[in-house]
Amino acid sequence: MEQAIATDPRLASLRPDPAGTGPLYLQLAERLEAAVAGGLLRDGEPLPPERVLALSLDVSRTTVRRALDELARRGLVTTRHGSGSFVASRFEQPLARLSSFTEDMAARGRSSGFRWLERGRGRASPDETVALNLAPGDDVSRFVRLRFADDEPMCIERASIPARYLPDPERVETSLYAALRDLGLEPVRALQHLRAAAVGPADAALLSIPPGSPVMATVRHGYLADDRPVELTRSLYRADRYDFVAEMRRN
Repeated sequence: MEQAIATDPRLASLRPDPAGTGPLYLQLAERLEAAVAGGLLRDGEPLPPERVLALSLDVSRTTVRRALDELARRGLVTTRHGSGSFVASRFEQPLARLSSFTEDMAARGRSSGFRWLERGRGRASPDETVALNLAPGDDVSRFVRLRFADDEPMCIERASIPARYLPDPERVETSLYAALRDLGLEPVRALQHLRAAAVGPADAALLSIPPGSPVMATVRHGYLADDRPVELTRSLYRADRYDFVAEMRRN
């Protein structure tokens, strides 16, 4: 098995040049990154063990380890305990379909999970009052959670629903949309804004990325069939894992 991996012809192009510019580990990191960008190493593909890479590329295991650590810092490689290192998976999020995170992951054959950060009811903020067409002093039910795909943190989701529609936040056990569907209040259309942002320290810790890393900040306004606003969801997606895709047609 290891001999087969060691003679993988794809690895020959990754060998750093001892006479080249820069430390060997950075050379190797750059060549691995180029291999991923060029499709030589595929999304989610397992990488050979450190020992096999070191043998194949004629470098030390320390060089390999530092290169993989650098790629992990860039979000291009993930390490799974007991399984080794993998090319990080990226997720394409179509913008033409209104769906939940759970539905998106299920469609890709990935396992999804979450951790509650907040689930409660409180007075609507000015932004929530405007977005949800509330009267001053109205309450909202808030749902804040950290979303996971295959046990890796992917996004932080902060949803607000008018309390008159969903007065008991505990009613939502897993899927917010499923709870709204049971009440006959599932959004049928949404307006979503996207912008690039730099993540703050607290959210970076939750997402397991360095502070200041790029994230995609989205704001979704969900509406019922009669155009009543029912949902305001603000999310932060890891930019090293997500691609938002829109199909465009020329009239």
